Amino acid sequence: MDVVMGHAGMAAAAVRYLKADTGSRAAATDAADRRPGTTIAQPVVEALPRPDLRCVGENERAPVDQATFRRVLGNFATGVTVITAPALALALAPAPAPAPAPTRAADDSDPDPDPTELPTQLPTEHPDDHPAGFACQSFSSLSLDPPLVAFMVGRTSTTWPRIARAGVFCVNVLGADQSELCRRFAVSGADKFAGVAHDPAPATGSPRLTGAAAWIDCTIHAVHTGGDHLIVVGRVEALGTDGEAVPPLLFHRGRFGELRA
Repeated sequence: MDVVMGHAGMAAAAVRYLKADTGSRAAATDAADRRPGTTIAQPVVEALPRPDLRCVGENERAPVDQATFRRVLGNFATGVTVITAPALALALAPAPAPAPAPTRAADDSDPDPDPTELPTQLPTEHPDDHPAGFACQSFSSLSLDPPLVAFMVGRTSTTWPRIARAGVFCVNVLGADQSELCRRFAVSGADKFAGVAHDPAPATGSPRLTGAAAWIDCTIHAVHTGGDHLIVVGRVEALGTDGEAVPPLLFHRGRFGELRA
């Protein structure tokens, strides 16, 4: 029997690898210890063990240094994408109810609010309150039936956990004139979406970047480990191309390029 998971369920499955087994055991033990007369026989919650970061033993490594690996693989030209995800509140929360109409009296013309009615502290912003995105060259189609795609992301990425929590993403295939947009999304710690035109993708609400050659709207289907990277598999929910058939942006030997007729 097939089980259909919502966005929240897929997000939970995607981030289970972040939870150490020992952390769940300790939480279950502490909760029971606070109840007098309770005896712990087994942990209440059994989390998946967190995979080791180094998945290959030293004696199993190929005799290839990283510089050579990068230089040789750099001869393989790739397209360039930006993987985006909506703010977590937009991805998981229901639409907010409309605000109630103001109740000021018709003859109340005082333009200044009562200082005692103003908030004394501004709400603290959280990274999940904003959309997430990063530049990605390790993207590929995976399956036609069902329609699946995959991208690879470093396990030390600070953007990936936000995408995992959202449970959805959009692959934006950049056009030949969008190399600066790629550079913007290749850095960390900045507001990557400032001044960037985008609209919500139809299925997930993930940012769909204006001017991209193509876009692929996905839900997270599976996450696998691959050495120092994660292999993220997405199920395609919607997709499309630019109406003007914009040529794609390419990356080869550390430089951007484009197709020539």
